[in-house]
Amino acid sequence: MQTRAIITVLTVAVAAASCRGASGEVARPAPAVVSVRVAPVSEAVVAPPVTATGTLSPKEAVALSFKIGGVVSRILVDPGATVRAGDTLAALELGEIDAAVARAQSATEKADRDAARAERLYGDSVFTLSQLQDTRTQAQVAHADLETALFNRRYAVITAPAAGVILERQAEPGELVSAGRPVVVLGSRARGSVLRVGLADHDVVRVHRGDAAVVRFDALPDRQFQGRVGEIAAAAEPATGTYAVEIALPGAATLASGLVGQVEIHPSAGRRATVVPIEALLEADGDQATVYVLSSDGTSAERRRITVGFVTGDRVAVVRGLEGTRAVITDGAAYLRDGQAVKEIP
Repeated sequence: MQTRAIITVLTVAVAAASCRGASGEVARPAPAVVSVRVAPVSEAVVAPPVTATGTLSPKEAVALSFKIGGVVSRILVDPGATVRAGDTLAALELGEIDAAVARAQSATEKADRDAARAERLYGDSVFTLSQLQDTRTQAQVAHADLETALFNRRYAVITAPAAGVILERQAEPGELVSAGRPVVVLGSRARGSVLRVGLADHDVVRVHRGDAAVVRFDALPDRQFQGRVGEIAAAAEPATGTYAVEIALPGAATLASGLVGQVEIHPSAGRRATVVPIEALLEADGDQATVYVLSSDGTSAERRRITVGFVTGDRVAVVRGLEGTRAVITDGAAYLRDGQAVKEIP
């Protein structure tokens, strides 16, 4: 993957360099002395980027279900629907549930009457203390049963716990569902959107929470999104052997869930390397490329074959080929040949 990325980027760089200075007309012979600009060869702490492909989704996916089983009365949303916190999403047939509430309400009222009567009879020394305590207990049990019935009634209707988008609809009206079976899945936007990717072990060990990342989506080729590594799995997925990594994308909250994106993670921990601007490279072939440097007296160009380690942003880490070199030619390099007379311009 890294070698292919180097080939691609270096090919683009070569093409761009070859076109510099062209106006669409037939190329003219290079002048005897070529004006060039140079850029310094520097040492920097850089790290090869980690690349992967993943899908965009809300940070939280909440499977919503009914507290009790029953027959589905209605489902008011379809996948892709945007909802607000508190919106009604689905409901059960309430006939049997309301009857249970009414039964519990009647039992509670009777228990309260029995308890009040027991208090009077105990005051008249007709009821014993044990009988009074039994009627009080029966009243407490009746109230608890009523609370349970009301609780079940309340959760016979599913409401959105937060604003978000419906990811799945897993039941239909008229269907008998059991307690706890997911009916709709809500992608909550309360904690934003993330790109979920799987990284191999040799890549995940280089990535840390907070590392910067750049994401591009196939569906939005002209846009890129800045993000950061949010979560890194502590164990590999048994089926794939990869580690799940989440890239938090604050600017992607309005995008549709499921978009395929390519991420380039820039690890914060790097190594010291020789770097040059990518526009200095010519004739890329795999991890090999050509650059031109100034001669020791600064009057001619010398061709150098270099080995590229990796590309990071607009710079290239060079493994070998520039030992003892302080600058490389950028502007004008496409017109040069080995030994060409040059004039450095600011």
